[in-house]
Amino acid sequence: MFNKNIKLVIAVLIIAYAVYQFVEGNIGNGIALILLSFVFISLYFRNEFILLAFLKMRKQDLDGVQRWLDKIKNPESALIKKQQGYYNYLHGIIYSQKNLTQAEKYFKKALKFGLTMDYDVAMVKLSLAGIAMQKRRKREATQLLKEAKKLDKNNMLTDQIKMMQQQMKKI
Repeated sequence: MFNKNIKLVIAVLIIAYAVYQFVEGNIGNGIALILLSFVFISLYFRNEFILLAFLKMRKQDLDGVQRWLDKIKNPESALIKKQQGYYNYLHGIIYSQKNLTQAEKYFKKALKFGLTMDYDVAMVKLSLAGIAMQKRRKREATQLLKEAKKLDKNNMLTDQIKMMQQQMKKI
């Protein structure tokens, strides 16, 4: 919707007006404005389009995810570093169904920018291992699988990792 810096400017202006309301004696208006500024501050750290794309991802609607991600025109200026990681992560998931070379590029960018959750990093490494395996790069795939296994602390990807290890034996 807005550039990340514009969101902060709007939040600062709202807080300044809230302080003015407090000075004038309108305590209720000041509190409401402070709460409104929290919306803009939280949208600075969590981009609204990425949140909506993740909601579409939960429903397995990859076309919907692509539509929401397309609304972010310039990711470098609109997103903070971690959000750029998730932007590339979602693009990698979309392209893993269509074009593995593009998916690999997006997954590597996601790792470069960083992801917040270890599970997400493990998922990216597992996906990269699958791509490396399909491109007959067994050593790279083995290394990525080991890293994914280390990062999967809740054992949510254990079955997928075992399945990939079984497929690696066939190569």
